[in-house]
Amino acid sequence: MKRIKRDGLVRQFHQASWNEPIIFELSQPGERGVRVSAAEAEVQAAVGEVNKLIPQHMQRKHLNLPEINQKRVLTHYLRLSQETLGGDLNPEIGQGTCTVKYNPTINDKLAGVPELAGMHPLQNPETAQGILEIIYRTDLMMRAISGLDAFSFQPGGGSQATMTMASIVRMFHRLRGEEEQRDEVITTLFSHPSDAAAPALKGYRIIHIPPNECGLPDYEAFRAAVGPKTAAFVVANPEDTGLYNPRVAEFTKLVHDAGGLNCYDQANANGLFGVARAREAGFDMCYFNLHKSFGAPHGCGGPGCGAIGVTAALRDYLPVPLVVKSESGDYVLDEDLAHTIGKVRSFHGTPQVVLKSYAWIMSLGADGLYEVAKVAALNNAYLQHQLLKDPDIDLPFNSSLQRIEQVRYSVSKLTEKTGFSSGDISNRMMDFGLHIWSSHHPYYVPDPLTLEPTESPSRADLDEYAATLRHVIRECYENPELIRTAPHRSTIHQVDESNLDDPDSWCPTWRVYLRKVDDKK
Repeated sequence: MKRIKRDGLVRQFHQASWNEPIIFELSQPGERGVRVSAAEAEVQAAVGEVNKLIPQHMQRKHLNLPEINQKRVLTHYLRLSQETLGGDLNPEIGQGTCTVKYNPTINDKLAGVPELAGMHPLQNPETAQGILEIIYRTDLMMRAISGLDAFSFQPGGGSQATMTMASIVRMFHRLRGEEEQRDEVITTLFSHPSDAAAPALKGYRIIHIPPNECGLPDYEAFRAAVGPKTAAFVVANPEDTGLYNPRVAEFTKLVHDAGGLNCYDQANANGLFGVARAREAGFDMCYFNLHKSFGAPHGCGGPGCGAIGVTAALRDYLPVPLVVKSESGDYVLDEDLAHTIGKVRSFHGTPQVVLKSYAWIMSLGADGLYEVAKVAALNNAYLQHQLLKDPDIDLPFNSSLQRIEQVRYSVSKLTEKTGFSSGDISNRMMDFGLHIWSSHHPYYVPDPLTLEPTESPSRADLDEYAATLRHVIRECYENPELIRTAPHRSTIHQVDESNLDDPDSWCPTWRVYLRKVDDKK
């Protein structure tokens, strides 16, 4: 068998493409994967008719599930898995901490043990002491990492954690009689969009602080925005440019002096473990994405955990229940929080994600977490050094300022000379099994490429990624038709994105799809 010649570090790749139907389209009436046996006579006598145990209004008249045999189910999902890239298959530098850095597979096995998988969230806490202890201990570790005083693991991710912070902000000012007065939330242009969206959903008017010439939030603009109407400051630091605001404590002090609260989005935390904490920066609240920074894979949109921490003064505002340790040494659920915002998610969120993160932190220890931060920052600096060798890749704002764990680059020079955008480059990178995060809208940085390698990739991985990106940029000049028609070796080729902003054309579920098809008939 002839070995494919590699172009330097650029790897040859071809994605499997099955043109696989969705599982509902594979359904055949009457086909079964398993046939459930009837209950034994003794069970029937003891339980009676199950239908009578379920209220009529909770019983579905029709259950639209795919009917398909075991072999075809296995084939279907194996084919889909072959059409998927991820951190276990390729150097995942294009999204990094955004869910897909390398996460130890052994922790997935740990979270799947029958003792945990078979638990029910309503069972007696006396029979769930193991996982409650894990939640309690993880709380203590989050406190040490952040400097804050209490954590809830109920939110399902960062956006929901931001919504939880916004809910606490509203409850805090309501109890002080200032809810109507304080109707503004301040954020920054390069914070995550949910830092504006969540407070807006709670009814706040959002004030965006622009960057100064260095790319950092403009202090004078911020000072002018803070006042008696300020409810909170919600910010990511480092922002999505990778820049860390070293004056952040001055910003939070202005808000405190005006009577507002400070909320820290720490989704970009990989470069800060053991280096900087929320408390010293003046924050009243923060959240971490356990499924990003703390070694628990996100699982393609879920499950996740946006662990939210608060100062002691705000503990009673957290969602209930909290896990506490009693005087007898047992772990119990504390539902008695005087100012709680209630629940933001069912039960305790996703305990399996907490367990994976607990195992990851315990395997590293404090020194290991600090090593994670150092390697994440080092990898980012090395990749930046390699990429800036290409004159078509630019570093917006002050290039002398260190980016922490990611960089938002710009290829606007390439666009001006060739007409190809960052989206075209992203399409072509798929042909090499590599990925570039492309959700930057609106483009405050022209033609952006955001890369965040984290601590996971080796130097060889970084070299391969940089070499491939430079190779694609050369192709923009030498073989423009190849770029224009990319991707060629991915699961699908170019798609029509013209309806992405049209909600009438969206079909998030099979049921919605069928309804819209019927409406068109």
